[in-house]
Amino acid sequence: MAQGAGRARKDSPVRPLAHRQATFGVGLLLGVGLTALVTTSLVPFRSRTSPATPALILVLPVVAGAVFGGRRAALLTAAVAALAYDVAFIRPYWTVKVAIVEDGVALGVFLAVASVVGTLVAHEEARRRTVIQATAEISTLHDRYEAVEAERERLAEETNRLAVLEQVDQQRSALLRSVSHDLRTPLATIRAVTSDLGGDAGYDEATKQELLALVGDEAERLDRIVANLLDLSRIEAGALRPELQAVALDELVAHRVRRLARLFRQVRVQVDLPADLPLVDADYTQIDQVVTNLLENAARHAPPRSTVRIGGRARGGMVEMTVTDEGVGVPRFERERIFEPFRRGEGSSSSGVGLAICRAIVEAHGGAIDVELAPGGGARFKFTLPVRRG
Repeated sequence: MAQGAGRARKDSPVRPLAHRQATFGVGLLLGVGLTALVTTSLVPFRSRTSPATPALILVLPVVAGAVFGGRRAALLTAAVAALAYDVAFIRPYWTVKVAIVEDGVALGVFLAVASVVGTLVAHEEARRRTVIQATAEISTLHDRYEAVEAERERLAEETNRLAVLEQVDQQRSALLRSVSHDLRTPLATIRAVTSDLGGDAGYDEATKQELLALVGDEAERLDRIVANLLDLSRIEAGALRPELQAVALDELVAHRVRRLARLFRQVRVQVDLPADLPLVDADYTQIDQVVTNLLENAARHAPPRSTVRIGGRARGGMVEMTVTDEGVGVPRFERERIFEPFRRGEGSSSSGVGLAICRAIVEAHGGAIDVELAPGGGARFKFTLPVRRG
């Protein structure tokens, strides 16, 4: 293979040279042939024409030689044409002798003019061929560039497609990990409690009620996990559509705090909502899920015997709600990423979908959600909803 490539490189300079030699031969043959033809055709009329006529016509073979054979062919053709002009059209005919000085000068001028014209034509023809060759090379390079660009775009699309598939695969793996983790804990609790209640443990009535309440809490937790996963699928499918109605956030928060009371057994919940807090234009079920996810998130990160605060205020046509805990807070570099699906905060054991659902729901209502460092430490989640008009 290497030897074949070496032969190709060795032979490549020979081809242009052979091409130039063949072109020179063709040009010289054409120039000499036309000189002979012109001379033969004009000889019968030389007595009735001036010597300038054949001199002008004999320049044409020189031009032909220059066009097809280059400068050397043109110069040789000019020499042959000058010889033909001397022999056939300058007295004494059919000899190389020149009878008078004027004829010698005319012969010299003819040779000079023919040589100059042939040289100029050869140069112009060479330049024209160079331009044509350059144009062809540019066109070839352009075609190759377009082919390379098309291939690059195809590879980029393929890379993007593979990246999307890889991201989907990563999300699928994260979803399986989240589901297996989040579902296993409440199911294990329910299984253990039901097993104890079904045995002969001999619990008193108060203990049985406590265990049954625990089963109910874990069942609700399972329901929230499944609801989050279903909502995430609707969000990714673009099917999240709020059904707007007038919602009183103070009533919604009070109801949700009561339902989640068992989450806050080790912390205190403080609700600070003004009595004149305006109604918001929202989907009750979806906003209930936002509040639930934020309260569950706060309960998960709040230290024992700390306080979780829920606040709200009207602000420029919007109602701003806050949920604050006294935990470690959210590092600055994590404050945007924790709202991405399956993105867990540092030290978190959640599924990583709750905050992503909160953002999607709030933004679908025309509001915004973010997190900041609370005074004294901890995380403060804020979200806004539009005030009800009319």
